[in-house]
Amino acid sequence: MNKLYQRSIEIILQNQSANGAYVASPNFPTYYYCWFRDGSFIAYSMNLAGEHESARRFHQWVSDRVNERVEQVYASIEKVRTGQSLHEDEILHTRYRLDGKPDEGGQWPNFQLDGFGTWLWALQEYRKLAGCDALPADWLSATNLVVDYLTALWTFPCYDCWEEFPEHMHPHTLAAIYGGLQAHTDLTGVNHDIVTDAIRRKLLANAAEFGHFVKFSGSTAVDASLLGLAVPYGVVAVGDPLMLKTIEQIEQTLLREGGVHRYAADTYYGGGAWILLSAWLGWYYCELACSNGGLVPEDLKKVESLLNWIEKHAGDNPQDGWLPEQVGENLNDIKYHPIWLENWGKVANPLLWSHAKYIIFTHALKKAISNTIP
Repeated sequence: MNKLYQRSIEIILQNQSANGAYVASPNFPTYYYCWFRDGSFIAYSMNLAGEHESARRFHQWVSDRVNERVEQVYASIEKVRTGQSLHEDEILHTRYRLDGKPDEGGQWPNFQLDGFGTWLWALQEYRKLAGCDALPADWLSATNLVVDYLTALWTFPCYDCWEEFPEHMHPHTLAAIYGGLQAHTDLTGVNHDIVTDAIRRKLLANAAEFGHFVKFSGSTAVDASLLGLAVPYGVVAVGDPLMLKTIEQIEQTLLREGGVHRYAADTYYGGGAWILLSAWLGWYYCELACSNGGLVPEDLKKVESLLNWIEKHAGDNPQDGWLPEQVGENLNDIKYHPIWLENWGKVANPLLWSHAKYIIFTHALKKAISNTIP
């Protein structure tokens, strides 16, 4: 593997707390937390890189956070079942300080369900990649609690994976719940078909009007997080016509010179292209190639464009190899860039989720090349 791949592993390991939490970004105070979503993808990348102990420590950290809140979670579930509203302090948080304590009164919203589904998916990947016959009992207890929580609340609008638009149900969130419940079935044998079938029907119904998936019901736009519906959550196959049409829309509206933007109206730091999304699209291309018998020249050209763009934006300063959250090029709305700089300083750099997705992309490409028929 190349230098940036090795550097990405180093950066992730250096920024994992002794208790297992991965800080989202060590040099960006606003991100000095561990999110279940980011951390789960980071843990998966560590499994791919053979750093199973790192992933194990993260999963133990998550299990501890969940198991500490058993009474709170079941009280919340009971309120939901009796038609009562939940307050912020009653939900299961998806982001914690590195010491494991919740961020009380912080500026980031916590009602985000996708992180829990993503954790269940990553836990099943850990079991497979680390070669575990069985998971610890306390981990399984945590998964059961998370599943009960998700099955009770999956129909509720919540914040999306970008911590925005809480009034909507988001396809990426629903897909993450779907993938998590399927993973739990693989882990425990417990069937969740009633919920997963309902989620899939809802997503397909929302896509039917336009022939592709959309950012949320009522929108005509796409969001790059829609990649997750196929990879890794598997709501639809990578070659499903709806997914192929969604990818076309992402390419036409969000992909610019190798960099993928979150969505067309994004104004966060001006709405630049995100490293992790370029890697995620590359991951998708590689999985699609594998399903079609390997990479053809057109596929390889797309993959190389994304890979080159990511590697071009790895820092060449004394902190060689840092991958930022986003790149200030081809901005959606340039007037917002100085506003965010003044409020929060320079963009998060390094972002561990960016490094994780680069590692995942690298492994997906290796797999696609090995599956290519000469």
